[in-house]
Amino acid sequence: MKIQERTGAGAGRSAAPAQPSVGDRLPTPPRERKPALAALAVLLILVGALGVTMLVLQVGNRVEVVKVTKEIQAGESVGTNVTSVMVAADDSINYVKWDQLATLKTLKAKSTIYSDTVVMGQMFAKKASLPAGKASVGLALKEGTYPADLKAGDLVSAYRVSSTGSGSNSSDSNSGSGGTSSSGGALVDAARVNTVAADDDATVSTGNLSITVLVDQADAAALASAAAANQVAIVHVPGN
Repeated sequence: MKIQERTGAGAGRSAAPAQPSVGDRLPTPPRERKPALAALAVLLILVGALGVTMLVLQVGNRVEVVKVTKEIQAGESVGTNVTSVMVAADDSINYVKWDQLATLKTLKAKSTIYSDTVVMGQMFAKKASLPAGKASVGLALKEGTYPADLKAGDLVSAYRVSSTGSGSNSSDSNSGSGGTSSSGGALVDAARVNTVAADDDATVSTGNLSITVLVDQADAAALASAAAANQVAIVHVPGN
C-alpha cells in the first residue's frame, strides 16, 4: 500500500521543463544593414580628401611679390619702402614679382600708392606723370630756409621771405645770422616734396639744397617767381 501511495503522489506533480544544453543557443535576429549611411560616409571621406588635395595645390602654387610698406607719392620710386609677400599665382593679375625689384626701383609711381598695397605693374612708369591739376616746381634753398631733416614725401608750406644783409638796421635784428626775415604769408599751404638733393662739394659743404615740390597749378606761378628771386623758405606741416 505504501508503494502505491508514493507512486500516486508522484504522479500528481508537474514535470520540470527540460533545460537546453550548453551547445544549443537561441537564434539572434539578423543585423539590419544601412547602405545609405555607408555611402554617405564614403562620400564624406572623398570630399575631405579632395579638399586637402586642393589646399596642398594652392599652397604650392604661390608667388613672391612686392608690397609697399610706406606711402609713395606720384613721381617717386619705391626705394627701400617695400617687402615681399606670398600670394596665389594668377596670370590675370599683373603682379610685380620680388625678383623684379631692381627694375621696379628705376620706375616712378604714376599716382599715390598707399602703405600695404601689393604692387601692380601698371602703377609705375619710366617717366613720372603729374596728377591732374598739379605742377612740379624746383626750389634752390639756402641754409636756414628749410628744415634740416627734410626728405622726399614730406608735406611742407612755402613762404615768401626777404633777404637782408648782415649790416641791416635794428628792425631786422631778429632775422637771425642768415639775414632772412618773413615778409609775407604762405605762398603754398601744403606742397609735397618730390625730390631732395644737397648741393654739396666733395670737400666744402655749401648748405644749399635743391628740391622739387608738387603744388596746385594755381600756386605754381607765384612760387616759381619767388624761387627765382631766392625769396622762398619752407617749413614742415602736419600730414602724411
